[in-house]
Amino acid sequence: MESITDPNMSERFTSAMEEIHNKQLHTFSEIIDATTELCQSHRQFVKSAHDSCSKKCKDDKMLFETIQTFKKDLEQKNAVLKEKQQAISEVKSEIQQKEMQKEDTIHKLQKLEEEYAKRKELIESQNKANKDRLRNLGKARLVFQEHLGMEIRTILGKTQLVKGEKLQFVFRNINPSNQDSAYVVTMGIKADGSYQIVSSDPALESLPVLESRLQETNNLPAFLANIRREFIAKARC
Repeated sequence: MESITDPNMSERFTSAMEEIHNKQLHTFSEIIDATTELCQSHRQFVKSAHDSCSKKCKDDKMLFETIQTFKKDLEQKNAVLKEKQQAISEVKSEIQQKEMQKEDTIHKLQKLEEEYAKRKELIESQNKANKDRLRNLGKARLVFQEHLGMEIRTILGKTQLVKGEKLQFVFRNINPSNQDSAYVVTMGIKADGSYQIVSSDPALESLPVLESRLQETNNLPAFLANIRREFIAKARC
C-alpha cells in the first residue's frame, strides 16, 4: 500500500476524481440527452395523440351530427309513413263502407226488382180482372139496355171518396105509375181491382150486403139484377 504521504498521490486522486467526475458528467449528459429526446418524443407523441384525439373528436362530432340528421330524417319519414298509414286506413274504411253500401244497394235493388215483379204480376192480374169486368159490363149493358131500359153513364166524381172515373147505372121502368122515373146506383173499381159501390138513389139498406156478394162472386149482371129487384120492391112500398 502506497503511503498517503506520496506527493503524487494527490494528483492521482485529483486525476481519478476528475475522471470520475467527467464520466459522471458524460453519463449525466447522456441522461440529459436521452431525457431531452424522451421529452421531445413524448411531446411529439402527445401532440400526435392530441391531433389524433382532435381529429377523432371532430370525426365523432361529424358522425354524431350525421346520426342526428339521419335520426331527424328517420323521424320525418316515420311521421310521413304514419300519415300515409292513417290515410290508407281511412281509405280502407271508406272502401269497406262503400262495399257495405254497395251490398245494401244491391240488396235494395233486388228487393225492388222482386217488388216490381210482384207488382207487375198484380197489375197484369188486375188488368185481366178489369178486362173481365169490362166484358161483364158490356154484356150487362146490352142485356139491361135492350131488355130492361137501363142506361149506363160515365161520370167524374167531385169528392175524395169518389175521385176518378165512375159508372152510373140508371134504371127505368121501375115504378109502374112513372115508367120514366130514374133509379140510380153509382160504382167504380178500386186500385186492387175490386168493385166499389159509391151510392144509390134512392138509398137501399141492403146495398152493403149486395156489394159484399158482388165482391165474392164477381158477377156484375146478377148484382144489377138484384139491385133492380130492390128498386122495384122499394117503389112498391
